[in-house]
Amino acid sequence: MIPPPFDYTIPETLSDAVSLLHKNDDAKILAGGQSLIPLMRFRLASPALLIDINCFDELDYVQEDHGWLKIGALTRESTLERSSLIRKKYLLLADTSRMIADPLVRNMATIGGNLAHADPANDHPATMLAYGAELVVRGPDGERQIPAKDFFVGPFESAMAHDEILTEIRIPVSERYSGGAYLKLERKVGDFATAAVAAQISLDEDGTCLKAGIGLTNVGMIPIKARNAEEALLGNRLNEAVIQHAARLASERAEPNDDPRGSEEYKRAMVRVLSARALQTALDRARGGNQ
Repeated sequence: MIPPPFDYTIPETLSDAVSLLHKNDDAKILAGGQSLIPLMRFRLASPALLIDINCFDELDYVQEDHGWLKIGALTRESTLERSSLIRKKYLLLADTSRMIADPLVRNMATIGGNLAHADPANDHPATMLAYGAELVVRGPDGERQIPAKDFFVGPFESAMAHDEILTEIRIPVSERYSGGAYLKLERKVGDFATAAVAAQISLDEDGTCLKAGIGLTNVGMIPIKARNAEEALLGNRLNEAVIQHAARLASERAEPNDDPRGSEEYKRAMVRVLSARALQTALDRARGGNQ
């Protein structure tokens, strides 16, 4: 199919882009386009105006600053995949980026677009829930920060207003004894997840769990933060029994539906298995394994 006619513009500044969104109810932001363009092709989305923000190099960066890992919303997945900082200190994010689609898509796709699209089958939302990230958006009234746990409010629906643009992702700086992992079950390489789990933990010097985050992908109408499983880890030294208990709680928190990728029962079982494996990998990395 061919998309219906639409107008296209490249604003000179980010403020201009926000203003165009504010004035046009049927406008959409074009970043990497890896989600929007296919939707337009099949006429599942029909924006009257595309606002191309790819020229804003100021939204393409990866840096640590004042206790945060700050990532510009236009940072490509391939940039995250190659970043030595990400590969060394943020292995959960490194895992996630290299599991998204294929190299051709990752060369164009942006982390901001992945999150702003708010697809419960996308990979980054669960990772941001596990990290306890914040998302910075800019609108006519200036900037505001939205915790990841409050950002995803429905299928393909975020807490952003129509005239706001996601500009930055903030992840708490990696602590000394911290580690994470993202594990994904997919029918073939590059497919959406049948189920996937993001896990991030921090330990004290004695190995007691001080912080824990678990996010679930594509097993509910929105990305799911498994708070009950997180709480089961806190204050405990992580061993197989503790990890298996948390994994069972994560599977209970999942809300999967039957579809061609599998039955509800199968997906819930996969959440349990993936949660246990992701937590064990996160624990090994927190202890210094780094693999």
